[in-house]
Amino acid sequence: MKIPATVLGVGVLVCISGSALAGQRDGDHGAAVARLTARPEIIQALDLARDLEAGAESDLIELTEIPAPPFGEAARAARFAEMLQVAGLPEVSIDDVGNVIARRAGLGAGETVAIVAHLDTVFPAGTDVTVTRRGERLYAPGIGDDTRGLVLLLNVARILERADIRTVADILFVGSVGEEGLGDLRGVRHLLRRGGPRVDRVIAIDGGSDRRVVNQALGSRRYRVTLTGPGGHSWGDFGLANPAHALGRVTYYFDEAAAVVVNTGSPASYNVGRIGGGTSVNAVPHESWAEIDMRSTDPNQVDRLEGALRDAVTRALDEQNRARDRGELLEADFELIGDRPSGTVAPETPLVQQALAVTRFLGLAPQLAAASTDANIPIADDLPAITLGRGGTGGGAHALTEWWAPRDAHIAVQRALLVLVASAGLAD
Repeated sequence: MKIPATVLGVGVLVCISGSALAGQRDGDHGAAVARLTARPEIIQALDLARDLEAGAESDLIELTEIPAPPFGEAARAARFAEMLQVAGLPEVSIDDVGNVIARRAGLGAGETVAIVAHLDTVFPAGTDVTVTRRGERLYAPGIGDDTRGLVLLLNVARILERADIRTVADILFVGSVGEEGLGDLRGVRHLLRRGGPRVDRVIAIDGGSDRRVVNQALGSRRYRVTLTGPGGHSWGDFGLANPAHALGRVTYYFDEAAAVVVNTGSPASYNVGRIGGGTSVNAVPHESWAEIDMRSTDPNQVDRLEGALRDAVTRALDEQNRARDRGELLEADFELIGDRPSGTVAPETPLVQQALAVTRFLGLAPQLAAASTDANIPIADDLPAITLGRGGTGGGAHALTEWWAPRDAHIAVQRALLVLVASAGLAD
């Protein structure tokens, strides 16, 4: 079977035999993809994926320049909803927490596949999000993560309409809020709430690789640890228990203990990301705080890291309180500010196998991977879910110097489209 050059965006034909596809982990899915891509409407759709990239840049610039800081996605959501309607999706709404949801009805009994990209960025209100160009690269905070994901959703919706592709299952196109940082996946949590719309499978669009199939949810637990005391003057009240001094001990003891955890078990990480408190250089602070992130695909590792953190706080407070010569004891407060569940979708799950087969069809060697994305929530709820890349090339995610370039960007659109249709079922 020959793959059209328009699929791969190269000037030659790449051949993959049906038997080669069938020789992979689950040959039935490879054969199914081969049959799917032989259909005239899918051949047209793959060509459209390449053609639509010519106009995708203007969509990307427009959406990027609409600020979408944490908990401030409303303006971008409103415009994205309008763009989905123009793309041909008549049932578009914005839900109670700000998710944009567009339903494309299937011809079956209501089974639903959701494809999701997030509206929010990590950058606070007031960040300059003007797009600039240097050669083929477009620079702006959030231009890749995940504004390009939103553009991919728009192009998939346009392709389904223009190629008149009908699916068995309904499809939900979702622009989610609160994926980043302290948003704690609040958009997808709300989408999958009890009593919410039916969702049977989820495809999240995030990250840049065209080869990765994320089937492992990288869980994280985040705490703000606040140490409080009486506070006072740096000279006149010297000898009081000092929260800042204690917090330094916390960081040191936690780093020591957490390093043991990450070297004796499943892959894990930890990070003290922010530290604050105090009122003046010449004042004993009345409070000092730190925000700590702990991650693993193994929930037991996250529990171990939390235990290390709590032990470090107990030890540091005990030492600082014993060292004081007067005044009240220091106290500690743990505030859970983020809790992303971990888990794994088994590689033999049909959605995972479909994604692997599609990736091979496109001439790429697929890789199963772990990440923290909107897919964490459905995976924790035992729903089949994966994350696919937004495509193109990029760098500097979560930095003011973030950039994106359209090199072979159509491949990600083709991949997402084929996995979506394979999962939703092509109606005869």
